Amino acid sequence: MKITLKKGIDWIGKIDWEIRRFHGHEYTANRGTSYNSYLVRDEKNVLIDTVAAPFSLEFVKNLAEEIALDKIDYVVINHAEPDHSGALKELMRHIPQTTIVCTKNCVDSLRGHYHEDWNFQIVKTGDRLSVGKKDLIFIEAPMIHWPDTMFTYLTVDNVLFSNDAFGQHYASEFMTNDQVSQNDLFAEAMKYYANIVNKFSPIVLRKINEIKNLNLPISMICPSHGIIWKKKCEQIIDKYLEWASDYQENQVTIIYDTMWTATRQMAEWIAKGIHQEDSTINIKLFKVSNSDKNDIITEIFKSKAVLFGSPTLNNGLMSEVAGILEEVQGMAFKKKSAAAFGSYGWSGESVVKLTNSLQGMGFKIINQGLKIQWQPDTKAIKDCIEYGKEVARNI
Repeated sequence: MKITLKKGIDWIGKIDWEIRRFHGHEYTANRGTSYNSYLVRDEKNVLIDTVAAPFSLEFVKNLAEEIALDKIDYVVINHAEPDHSGALKELMRHIPQTTIVCTKNCVDSLRGHYHEDWNFQIVKTGDRLSVGKKDLIFIEAPMIHWPDTMFTYLTVDNVLFSNDAFGQHYASEFMTNDQVSQNDLFAEAMKYYANIVNKFSPIVLRKINEIKNLNLPISMICPSHGIIWKKKCEQIIDKYLEWASDYQENQVTIIYDTMWTATRQMAEWIAKGIHQEDSTINIKLFKVSNSDKNDIITEIFKSKAVLFGSPTLNNGLMSEVAGILEEVQGMAFKKKSAAAFGSYGWSGESVVKLTNSLQGMGFKIINQGLKIQWQPDTKAIKDCIEYGKEVARNI
């Protein structure tokens, strides 16, 4: 399958309709994904990125039907992670002397993955490679989201090949942003940012400003996953600037697990108290053990405050709550408030453990938490409602 984006620029990647789990099982891709590879033809022919390894043979066969493989002058690898470089080994088996253009860190990663010493050309920010009437300009982008990452910019056409930045896990027969649901597209773009890019938000801000200072007009953004920003691509740049600036909506997210419904009841009564105090606050509740953890992370990303609840189990937390806390710790959220709650039978350590964990992650702690023994009675219900009102007042 080929999609012509501009004269001399074709998408030749692979749409993965079946995938639902990414990065092992760490990320849900409920709308599937795509592995975007691009062929740029001028006086020189350049392949930008490949596809994931399971599709190597199919990719190389399709590529060979589009262009004689020995006519490819350069292979640009913006990022060595195997979902982007996975077909490289099969491709290089056919054209072993072809130059691979990438960063120094990318050379190290590719050698680590594939144990091959190919013909590497190392580039850094500002380096140019003439391909005829146009140049490729390279922009290192370390930690968006690996140390080896770079962007590649094509002059004249003003196209930015951005690798993981500005991408989404979104499979569609329509590969450009003017052809798909805008609500779905931006929802997937936000989920991708919240779960993969958010930790590196300060770098995102610096990198976007760096690109602006290079005075490179951008008419199209071609990421390595999902939909291509062919029309009004400044929209996603503006969103990244917004999301990277300690993003918040008027929302509280309540995350809990429960054993015999007591902690679930607490969550619901706390939510009622928040609503009574301020009905404009959007409230989201998630029972973590039957929810998509990436959706939870996205809702935390959107929130002003987050509440975590767990009953005490073996002097600690229920395992699903402990697991989502580990995920949240890795996200490095900034300028968000948090509080804890939970039920117990005889020891009651969960609330203290939750509070200490949240404080250690940099959340502003609203209070020292609320715990109740056994099932909520009339007094406990009132305490939960008041607790919710306190949360609303504090944000």
